[in-house]
Amino acid sequence: MKLGPIEVDHPFLLAPMAGITNSPFRRLMREYQSSVVISELVSANGIEYASQRTLDLLKYVESERPVGLQIFGEEEENLVKACQVVERMGANFVDLNMGCPVPKVVKKGAGAAMCRNPVELGKILAAMVKSVKIPVTIKIRTGWEASLRNASEVVKVAADAGVAWVAIHGRTRAQGYSGDADWDFIGDVKAKSALPIIGNGDVVTAEQAVSRYKTYGVDAVMIGRGALRNPFIFEQSFDLLEGRDVKVVTAERIIELLAKQRVYLAECFDSRGTLLHARKFLAWYSSGYPGAAEFRKNVFHIPEENALWDEAYRFFDASIRKRDMSFLSEPFLMGGHG
Repeated sequence: MKLGPIEVDHPFLLAPMAGITNSPFRRLMREYQSSVVISELVSANGIEYASQRTLDLLKYVESERPVGLQIFGEEEENLVKACQVVERMGANFVDLNMGCPVPKVVKKGAGAAMCRNPVELGKILAAMVKSVKIPVTIKIRTGWEASLRNASEVVKVAADAGVAWVAIHGRTRAQGYSGDADWDFIGDVKAKSALPIIGNGDVVTAEQAVSRYKTYGVDAVMIGRGALRNPFIFEQSFDLLEGRDVKVVTAERIIELLAKQRVYLAECFDSRGTLLHARKFLAWYSSGYPGAAEFRKNVFHIPEENALWDEAYRFFDASIRKRDMSFLSEPFLMGGHG
């Protein structure tokens, strides 16, 4: 199928998440069938000033394709230049973050604040689209607050500017990650839109992913924190959509996934960075399993990498056999991420 101009295998893709969708995790999720992956948000200003730390966030490997690099910022000139950098790096598309609700981002006029002035936004988007040959996509929220849910207006502006698709997180900026994602609103925007619309928010099981896709008529479903509890959610969603048997999550499969992630982290980061990222992901993956609290406590105190992974293999091998997987549908990481 096609998602805008991008060829994809199916309509289920990984959401860009700050501090999470680094290259090793994106690579892993492509192997486990996320149809598209997108980087965490990268500062256009940082790209302009050639910050090495910023430029490192833009690195990817070929097996991630189709891969988009997400930028954010408030200045048209820097956003245009950042688009051109992303194009030169060979990414399949550039994504503009217009949904981040974090105060230090919005107070500068970036993230969710960009949607407050659709006229000015249209000028910026048009300039970005004209500056590159690769597709430009955007990710937004339903609006700034309950009294200003202007996603349909933003989508029209984006369509006029030549944007390829719009991903909509079903909460306002004011909500942050509280309350429920409003998929009825997303479906209403989709019904009026000339652009492909990707729905996002509160999708933590394959059943939910397929239901949202079929019920609301969206072109694709973007999954964030659901992939941190269950990294097999994309292949499960694809199988369910196609009417195939959904693969059971086993200890062997989780250990195989962890072994791959261990290799990818080591290829991308130094030993300290590898340890830091490993601890984060192991803590997320373990949520809901018997003994998870004690495991997370141990994870953040084990100083040596080999011992950390050995403890992880032992934990999942034992814990997954002690309960069914129904807990995967329970609320998860409600403090942040789609």
